[in-house]
Amino acid sequence: MGAKMAKIDHEGVEYGFSHKWATDYDFDSCETFRRNICPDSPQSVYHCDVKDLDINSLPEIDILAFGFPCNDFSIVGESKGINGKFGLLYRFGVKVINEHNPMVFVAENVSGIKGANGGEAWKMIIADLEKAGRGYELHVNHYFFEQYGVPQMRHRYIIVGIRKDLNLDFSHPEPITKDNPITCSQAILEPKIPKSATHNNVRPLQRHVQERLSYIKPGDNAWSENVPQRLRLNVKGARLSNIYRRMHPDLPAYTVTGSGGGGTHGYHWSENRALTNRERARLQTFPDYYEFVGGSTSVRKQIGMAVPPIGAKIIFESILRSLMKLDV
Repeated sequence: MGAKMAKIDHEGVEYGFSHKWATDYDFDSCETFRRNICPDSPQSVYHCDVKDLDINSLPEIDILAFGFPCNDFSIVGESKGINGKFGLLYRFGVKVINEHNPMVFVAENVSGIKGANGGEAWKMIIADLEKAGRGYELHVNHYFFEQYGVPQMRHRYIIVGIRKDLNLDFSHPEPITKDNPITCSQAILEPKIPKSATHNNVRPLQRHVQERLSYIKPGDNAWSENVPQRLRLNVKGARLSNIYRRMHPDLPAYTVTGSGGGGTHGYHWSENRALTNRERARLQTFPDYYEFVGGSTSVRKQIGMAVPPIGAKIIFESILRSLMKLDV
């Protein structure tokens, strides 16, 4: 979506990107992509395990954008890195690069990737991407997306690879909202979500959960001293900060996740409820007309696992300037 939104006007001509093909192993995600990105070419979205994707038969591309699975690199979870089920799936991105030699690739992953396997996973991924295809100049940046117009403290590594034989200059864009980030309340309330918007139904919480939330102040979580003993969680070990944590209306949201179980849905700053999926989509900067396919849990997962479109748009516009050999 961010690539689709990216546009540059130069000497009366508008430049941008067009979709060629996409793949994912989640059925609902593929349907969502078809509906919003390529409704006129639904066959260009391949619903399959990437291990079964016939890369050699795919149409040629100029740009490859891929978010290789973060499950094994996230600090939330077992953090198995390259030894996990998903850890080596980035190599299918490398296979596409080897086959198609795109001018540019954009790869995304969580902050925890750099420390996985004692840092060895990161070294291996970087080395494999650098030497893929005809060879690439890598430009790595750790994005704090709240500094790029996204009303959410979402931190991700973005790797932009420029094919070396093109001799193009590229610089990651500078922050635009570092000193005045957009708050979660601004994102959700300004403008008001229209009644026609989908995925905006409030899901009822159990009475004791509503009562627990009533004692939690904006920005605080289930471990607040204000919560009576009878409503406290019986949890041993690590006390994750996002459990029944309320948003703070004067700050960007904390990271919207794709899980949502065990009190991690993301909670309203004043109302005793979880955020709606449309409110989460607002925090991820999806436009209100963006239509997600699937049940409530599936939609929440799709929203939480996405790259914020506004943040991606800014990155892709910098790539456009580079490809047009304009001043970045």
